[in-house]
Amino acid sequence: MIKAVLVFNTRGQVRLIRFFDSCSTELQQKLLRESYQIISKRDMNACNFVEHNDYKLVYRHYATLYFVFVIDSTESEYDIFELIHTFVQCLDQYFENVCELDLIFHSDKANHILNEFFMGGFMIERNSDLVLNDIRTQLRLERQDSGVFKHVGSKIKSAVDSKTERIKMDMEKKFDGQLH
Repeated sequence: MIKAVLVFNTRGQVRLIRFFDSCSTELQQKLLRESYQIISKRDMNACNFVEHNDYKLVYRHYATLYFVFVIDSTESEYDIFELIHTFVQCLDQYFENVCELDLIFHSDKANHILNEFFMGGFMIERNSDLVLNDIRTQLRLERQDSGVFKHVGSKIKSAVDSKTERIKMDMEKKFDGQLH
């Protein structure tokens, strides 16, 4: 089972985080700190699998970001290693050359993609093309819904504007008649 997904930069700043096991914030912060300390000090040619306490850390380093999956002994390290790459490729395709700023300013989209891959610590999809199709379909539906609300909003605005215009004309007639 996947216990957590951690994405942090080379200075240890969190860019994306998801815990599938319920644990206190203090434990989450401790795991994040320890993971960063262990991984950031490792040689670039070292193995990307690290045993830590009762867990294994499987990670990949891309540019300024570390993608770390915390797993238990039931998961295959190699499968997770490949899955990290698939997840990053999906982010890369969605954001058209993903960078750290994409994860900062579009964390909702990055989390949405993560949700398409994993649920409750288990992988539910491996195919990045299917994930991207689902994400694009969702965006298309959201745009259609917002178009409906814009249309309704413009009708409401038009009705309010015409009502305001009538009130304005009535007030001008009323006050114009009193001035003469």
